[in-house]
Amino acid sequence: MNCNNTVDCSCTYTSCSRHGKCCECVAYHRKNGEAPGCLFSKSAEKSYDRSIANLYKDYMNR
Repeated sequence: MNCNNTVDCSCTYTSCSRHGKCCECVAYHRKNGEAPGCLFSKSAEKSYDRSIANLYKDYMNR
């Protein structure tokens, strides 16, 4: 997969090899049944819990 994004990444896990590479990040999390950090609120993203259940909980608390 070719992925050369220049978009600012809102994920705070900067040591990730996929940081700032949206298509790689989405593919990785989708394969693991998760959501990428950029879909979460700032406070929920910092928990590093990328589960779909946590995304739903975060969404309902907004």
